[in-house]
Amino acid sequence: MLVGVEYPELAERTGRFRFGAPHAVTVGDDGARVAFLRSEGPYDPAAALWVLTVSSGTITKIADGPVDSYAGSADLSVLAWARDGRLFRSGGEPSTAAPVVEPRPDPTGRAIGYTTPDGTLRVIGPDGDDELLAGEPGSGVSWGIAEPAAAEFGRARGWWWSPDGSRILAVRSAAAVSLHLLDLHGGWVDVHWDRETYPYLVDVRWTAGNPLITVLRRSQQHGLVLSVDPRTGETQVHAELADPRWVEPVPGTPLLLGDGRVLVGGELAHDGFDARCLFADGSLLTPPDLYVRRVVGLLAGTSELIVEATEGEPAEQHVFAVRTALGGAGTKARRLTTEPGWHRAHLGGDVLVIDDTVRRGAAVLALPSDAHPLPYRPQPALTKVTDRRLPTGVLYPAGHVTGTRLPVLLDLGDGPGHQHVVADPVRWQERQWWADAGFVVVSVDSRGTPGVAPSYEKVVHRRLADVALTDQIDALHGLTGKHPDLDLGRVAVRGTGLGGWLAACAVQRRPDVFRCGVAIDPITDWTRLSAAYAERYLGRQADNPEIYTHHALAPVDRASLLISPAGGLSEEREFVIRECA
Repeated sequence: MLVGVEYPELAERTGRFRFGAPHAVTVGDDGARVAFLRSEGPYDPAAALWVLTVSSGTITKIADGPVDSYAGSADLSVLAWARDGRLFRSGGEPSTAAPVVEPRPDPTGRAIGYTTPDGTLRVIGPDGDDELLAGEPGSGVSWGIAEPAAAEFGRARGWWWSPDGSRILAVRSAAAVSLHLLDLHGGWVDVHWDRETYPYLVDVRWTAGNPLITVLRRSQQHGLVLSVDPRTGETQVHAELADPRWVEPVPGTPLLLGDGRVLVGGELAHDGFDARCLFADGSLLTPPDLYVRRVVGLLAGTSELIVEATEGEPAEQHVFAVRTALGGAGTKARRLTTEPGWHRAHLGGDVLVIDDTVRRGAAVLALPSDAHPLPYRPQPALTKVTDRRLPTGVLYPAGHVTGTRLPVLLDLGDGPGHQHVVADPVRWQERQWWADAGFVVVSVDSRGTPGVAPSYEKVVHRRLADVALTDQIDALHGLTGKHPDLDLGRVAVRGTGLGGWLAACAVQRRPDVFRCGVAIDPITDWTRLSAAYAERYLGRQADNPEIYTHHALAPVDRASLLISPAGGLSEEREFVIRECA
């Protein structure tokens, strides 16, 4: 089976649409090296680890595949990865006292830390000795492993090296989450904050100076950015985050700027502005027409901050350089990408990688790629419909003849909270596969979707079902003027996870619009979800039981709704085709 050619739906789900393309890119702090993963052929799923030496353009293979993930020292001179519980590093295979999970060299490259399946944190020192740094085996307590709620805030890590490699800041996960500074030579310091009031540890960053952490109340409507004194564990408030619905920190923040100011993400919601912005010690840094998606980092030798952001068109993501220097010239952002599309960036020192291009000043290098061309060349018609300007994409079968009415497949993807209408051909491959089965495939970024404006994203608070479902239906009707070939008498709906829940809601609550639906691994009971996830949208169940009742699914009528596990696409398509015939 050639994944990505005969079966593109499986390729999209595993993120393997382009075997042979570089990914998981990391740039060393001094810009001397760029590490990345890439398989050695267009049909080879086993990614190898490579390093580009920027000054010479030399590319060296460090390890054969499969390497799923890796980490490096600050300058990437030492790289480490795990395979089947064994530790590997560039230049050898150190012996370990336990199975290895998430190995990570310290910034200097002298030591390597790792966690174990039983929740302990260990360090291999410069002399090769493997020592237990923290652990309580058999107690149900884990060290250095991200607690379940962390995933809801985009945090996958549970421990961090100090910049000099002498200490580790680690999460201790028990009934409540705590944070501790562990000295490699013995002893530890507890990090102090009001954990009862602010139980969620959203992010931790330790790139220079003192560690910075972000914590949230359980309601997620108020948070603090705290600086930690590594000697005492005491914390100082650098910024407050507040929103009457929920706080949404910008990835890549908080960040310590070169002049000592602390960069945080926030929202501008006055004087007609509705923007996701960056602030440094309370001063606005980004123009209010820029929707900041992620902070990449500071470009060495300049006063510019590199960010991924959207300017005007939510289907596109571009890379910008933002001026951070103090002065009276106001906010200023310089766009570095020119072609329409969805661009990504990585940064280290004075080297900037945009997509597959490495830039150092005027010099430009390309990361090597042996990727096979994408199986389809979809051309979705992107538009905005209704007075709410809902971003919408419409995809026809290849060779469609205008005037031929076709059934509609409303593809909800992963549902609200995930952007689907984007200018990235990879994201439309599976949809083209569905379209070629005889459908017009429609995707709508209803309210609740990021990328447009904060108010657009958060208006679903405590009324997700009503707002999201109304927008999907209104968008379908709003398309008929420009797309008369949509047969709205034959509409199917399909989604996964939260999108699966919304697909089931659509069939159950609006059978006048949706003839049938497929719910793939749907959310069926909001009360069984992580509190961090469910309460962001619905609030606490104890305070809002009627909201949870309103968002519950009715018993499933399998005559019109197929509940499918992930990967059952052939059965899904047969069901949808039959029901829409």
